Amino acid sequence: MKTTAEAAMIRFLSLLLLTMTFTAPAVETPEPQAYSQQSIYDKPLMERYVLDELKSIRQDQQSLELRVTQQITDRELAVADKSMNYANVTVTYFFYLIAAAASLIALVGWQSLRDIRVNTQKMANQKLEEIAGRYEKKFQDMERELKRKSRIITENNREIERINEIHNLWIRAQHSQTPEQKIEIYNEILKIRPGDLEALTYMADAAMEMGEYHWALSICNRVLEVDQQNANALYQRACAYTKLGADEQAISDLELAVDFSASLSEAAKEEKDFEALHGYQRFDQIIAEDDSNTNKS
Repeated sequence: MKTTAEAAMIRFLSLLLLTMTFTAPAVETPEPQAYSQQSIYDKPLMERYVLDELKSIRQDQQSLELRVTQQITDRELAVADKSMNYANVTVTYFFYLIAAAASLIALVGWQSLRDIRVNTQKMANQKLEEIAGRYEKKFQDMERELKRKSRIITENNREIERINEIHNLWIRAQHSQTPEQKIEIYNEILKIRPGDLEALTYMADAAMEMGEYHWALSICNRVLEVDQQNANALYQRACAYTKLGADEQAISDLELAVDFSASLSEAAKEEKDFEALHGYQRFDQIIAEDDSNTNKS
């Protein structure tokens, strides 16, 4: 009897196991996003490629501007040289003509040849001084223009160096493991480019990770004083308000952020800082609008 009961129990457990195996729900594996649908900046090294292309275009533009300036300068100097030669020849012929006329006048007794020569020399010197002064002024203008263009080229080179340095700091921030390290890097970016709104917004996010909600709120207010429509700053301030218990103010900021950037509604649905807002009609409406937009698309 004991053996029969054990055998029956084993058959029952086997049937139960088979039933659970065939009735278990299948796990759906998410389909990977197509490579062509990914954002251009999510692809490897694409951001570095764009910056290198921008740097190459600026360098080509500067080289072209320098070559054009040199060609213009060479042509103006050639024109000035020809003008001076023409003026010299003209004055020489004019002097000979006056000398001949003066000799003729001296012969008929109007005035001496010496007086005519002195007056002619004065007139020639005056004419040469006028021509020299006019071209000297042109050369001074050209020199000022060349100095101005050289200063612009130098400033552009410095700006390219600053952009490369800031780009390297952003890469370091992306690979930082702690919010404290990120804040140090954002401070370095702000030293190079004071008032960088993007760096301040990311600093507020790092402050939220550290639990410094009042500090994050202060940083967001600083950004919004400059740009009242900064969606990321409004989003971060909504997170800070939620953690500080100001739910209504948080929802108001979140509504403005979504109005300026509709993609933030999807982030708000999965944001852990907004757990206290679930159940509010206005907050649920923001999430519902995101779902409706997803279904329409």
